[in-house]
Amino acid sequence: MAEIEPYESALDAIPGAHPYPRSSRYHDAEIGVHRMADGTEVRYTKRRLLPPLDEAAQESAPHTVSSGERPDLLAQRYFGDPGQWWQIADANPVLDPHELTGEPGRTIAVPHAGGFPGTGARYV
Repeated sequence: MAEIEPYESALDAIPGAHPYPRSSRYHDAEIGVHRMADGTEVRYTKRRLLPPLDEAAQESAPHTVSSGERPDLLAQRYFGDPGQWWQIADANPVLDPHELTGEPGRTIAVPHAGGFPGTGARYV
């Protein structure tokens, strides 16, 4: 017998109901509409602006990178979901996630739950 999905997950499965799934970094990003000269509307995701983590408020924990670590493996370790690597990338901040683990010995920040206000649920 199939399990009943929570309401939020069910909405994610409906095409067009929500542009990004709840696990996406863009889930809470504002969607803009640009009108072309011919009147065609083009929807786009507005830029996400993140405040820096407050070290004094202990919104993150340090992690020293070891040889062979990858962002997805760190996300699995800390969040239980390899797809959440972007939370670590947002906390540091880097554009290329490989910058996080490319240099063994580098100390990076791993955000705690609620590290970025208004960005949705954390898996910690």
